[in-house]
Amino acid sequence: MNIIEIKNLYHRFSDGNQALDNISLNVDKGEFVIIAGANGSGKTTLLRHLNALILPQKGIVSIAGISTAKDPVRARQIAGMVFQDADSQIVGETVYDDVAFGPENLKLDRSKIRKRVSDALKAVNLTEFADKQPFMLSGGEKRRVAIAGILAMKSKILIFDEPFSNLDYPGVKQVLRHIILLHKSGHTIILTTHDLEKVLAHADRLVIMKSGKIVRNGAPESVIKGVDIFGIREPYASRQGMSLTSWLE
Repeated sequence: MNIIEIKNLYHRFSDGNQALDNISLNVDKGEFVIIAGANGSGKTTLLRHLNALILPQKGIVSIAGISTAKDPVRARQIAGMVFQDADSQIVGETVYDDVAFGPENLKLDRSKIRKRVSDALKAVNLTEFADKQPFMLSGGEKRRVAIAGILAMKSKILIFDEPFSNLDYPGVKQVLRHIILLHKSGHTIILTTHDLEKVLAHADRLVIMKSGKIVRNGAPESVIKGVDIFGIREPYASRQGMSLTSWLE
């Protein structure tokens, strides 16, 4: 069952650059999809359409049957996005306040807000951080706060734009572990990354973009070979002919 449907999507920036060129893509409910490509390939622009931060100039984007053009607010509640710069997404003075921001804007009663925040912080293992100031946290912890904010909105689709960017190794492990757990709990995951080595073995599908177009789309094993021609570093294990399951060992 498709939870995301994109049909003939185009987007041109004000400077004339064609960012998206006739993109069509469907994503099934519960699927884990990685979108990869060199800088300027259109990855982030596509993600922002999924979260209704950019509305289609031409074409259709549907989130759980809802047109982003017709109801962007509802689409944004279903598809939550964690930005590459976690600091830009933090608005609360405490971790609790930040995670509560979305539910408060939905005008929920206080008891429901407390329950949503409690559940979200527990899901990302930040319960003990509720009273801390977000900007005092590590990079990995900030990303988890951002994830908690999306979970508190009851988003079915979680969108991550370069979630491992600027994180040290412990931070990468923290964030990746929680993304995998969220996928296993039934969330649909859409993720862009420059570093396929870390996450590809966990994905159901790999989509490669170049110059605003989808140039490859399929099971990671069938798509990954030779991706260097698209400005993406092919993981060492793949170049050595190892299976994806062996990457998990």
